[in-house]
Amino acid sequence: MMKDLQAAGKLPAPPSEAKRPEFESFAPSQGKTEASIDLLRDVSLHAKVELGRTRMLVQDILKLSPGSVVELDRLTGDPLDVYVNDRLVARGEVLVINENFAIRITEVVAPGRAGEK
Repeated sequence: MMKDLQAAGKLPAPPSEAKRPEFESFAPSQGKTEASIDLLRDVSLHAKVELGRTRMLVQDILKLSPGSVVELDRLTGDPLDVYVNDRLVARGEVLVINENFAIRITEVVAPGRAGEK
């Protein structure tokens, strides 16, 4: 019965033979395959550290002078935010080493958590 339907053109003919797919082989590249920091030496990155934020009126900003105190939205022990190219990448704390300020990174922020505070 099935052969009659196939002969009448109502059923497709069964495949004669299944073939394995052929894929192009990947040959190793001729150049250096391992990552090198030398590739990044001349890449420019904008880095900034945010101690805190505040909102001020323009008239209050114009009144600022050396010695003025600006209140920020963070407490003294709160971590700083470290941004690279305007993306939060880490948090840390301020250190003073030989009369110079430094930042100790205490947390590297995962890409999915970058928006959290």
